[in-house]
Amino acid sequence: MKSIVRGGGAATLVAGTALALAACGSFDGKRNTAVAAAPATAPADNGVSDVPVKLGDPYTIAGTTYTPADVADYDDVGYASWYGEEAAGKPTANGEIYNPDGISAAHKTLPLPSYVEVTALDTGRTILVRVNDRGPMSNDRLIDLSRGAAAQLGLTDAVSAVRVRRTNPPAAERVQLRAGRPVPERLATPESLLSILRTKIKQVPVPKAAAATVPDQPAPPTASAQAKPGDDRMAVTSSKKPEPSKPAPAAKPATPEKKAEPAPKAVAGSFVVQVGAFSSEARANVAAKSVGGHVDKAGKLWRVRMGPFASDGEAKAAQDKAKAKGFRDATVLRDR
Repeated sequence: MKSIVRGGGAATLVAGTALALAACGSFDGKRNTAVAAAPATAPADNGVSDVPVKLGDPYTIAGTTYTPADVADYDDVGYASWYGEEAAGKPTANGEIYNPDGISAAHKTLPLPSYVEVTALDTGRTILVRVNDRGPMSNDRLIDLSRGAAAQLGLTDAVSAVRVRRTNPPAAERVQLRAGRPVPERLATPESLLSILRTKIKQVPVPKAAAATVPDQPAPPTASAQAKPGDDRMAVTSSKKPEPSKPAPAAKPATPEKKAEPAPKAVAGSFVVQVGAFSSEARANVAAKSVGGHVDKAGKLWRVRMGPFASDGEAKAAQDKAKAKGFRDATVLRDR
């Protein structure tokens, strides 16, 4: 049985990269030490507070034991997954209520709550996220983002390569995140640092979800002694159910997901809302179900669309619905 106390990744990442990181102030000793000593802050309007900070007992996932620890300079690379409505309204490990549109995350060992900067290694975009739950309940993922956090970071795949670095944000930003609202993105990560991080991620095994449409689901772990770890947040990948769209179209077995596609072409000048394009059919099905849309394949991607709509006003209303569900890049298109 392996036993892990996360935090070693910071020291490993620092070695050989100090010059590239120095300009970003990523590993300043004084700043990182201040994370654990951050002053208590007043609760947000929704009653969510940053105190008391909780750790919890060690727990096991598929033979690996994780020991929560207060590592002030935590910095690691790995893979992020995300989840949405399936956990909405359920308690997180520190007793808060999960809001899919909030900017939150689950981590296996960091204190609850704590704040991290999450960087997408494919784009270099970085956002501030509040960690308030335990997870992901799988050994091949580093962090589990809420749908709102994934949308702000621009993630659409089942799993994405990321850097997770603990930080000590200003009080005003803490208030925003506690209230479920995003704060502005950080500065884009310099290419020199991204190159180092991308080299580092090559040493991390790629999760099964990145190589298959529907990854295998692990058995529920022995959770932390903290209150229920989010009812197994890895349910995000349990998107096997949307496949019932296949049986109906007997005349078009080769492309079952396109059965709703002829509709937009039937009305000249009609409007549709493009919610997003996904590399995973399972993820597209989950997104389509959440907004009442349909899925069709376009090359190597699966598009999620809503409509058609007879007017621009109806389409904009649907676009607002999609954005409210966390799909902030939803766009109104006109089919001619």
